[in-house]
Amino acid sequence: MTEEIASHEMPSTPPDPALSTARRGKINVAMIGLCGCWGCTLSFLDMDERIVPLLARITIHRSSLTDIKRITQRCEIGFIEGGVANEENIETLRHFRNNCDVLISVGACAVWGGVPAMRNVFELKDCLSEAYINSPTAIPGAEPVIPSHPDIPRLTTKVYPCHEVVKMDHFIPGCPPDADAIFTVLDDLINGRPVALPRSVNHFD
Repeated sequence: MTEEIASHEMPSTPPDPALSTARRGKINVAMIGLCGCWGCTLSFLDMDERIVPLLARITIHRSSLTDIKRITQRCEIGFIEGGVANEENIETLRHFRNNCDVLISVGACAVWGGVPAMRNVFELKDCLSEAYINSPTAIPGAEPVIPSHPDIPRLTTKVYPCHEVVKMDHFIPGCPPDADAIFTVLDDLINGRPVALPRSVNHFD
């Protein structure tokens, strides 16, 4: 583990109880997008009419759909889209790990870093220089500046897949994954079945 991740206090991994049909009431679900394109969230919505009966079984808490900023109660399932590219992503991912029983990497960016991780072959300073100093969109005559402000999360030296920061319980690959894959995993979990992702809906492109 790199120093920039290790420098953050590592919380203890919470228990990971198996979900079962004996669980009373609705199952709490949280979702978040880290460094990605939000395409995996669209795949969730691509479950279309299947979402309606799901909502009788689950309550969606923190997510881009509800605009709830923090997890305020324990969630049985957490979906993570996107990789880890800055310090805020690290804090958010650890918040989910501490507050979700089962944590799932959704999509190529969360599983292995995806397109954002292409910067890992370069030094961070070179990436920033290319983006802000030598950018073809720089304003002529203006002095180029690399943005720096306390409100802007500090970039990590590389982009990490989620499992390099916290323990992840399941992985749904794809860019983006099929809606069928997300539905299959969610349906297995809320019905207390072992997660079984068929090859027909499991892809890596």
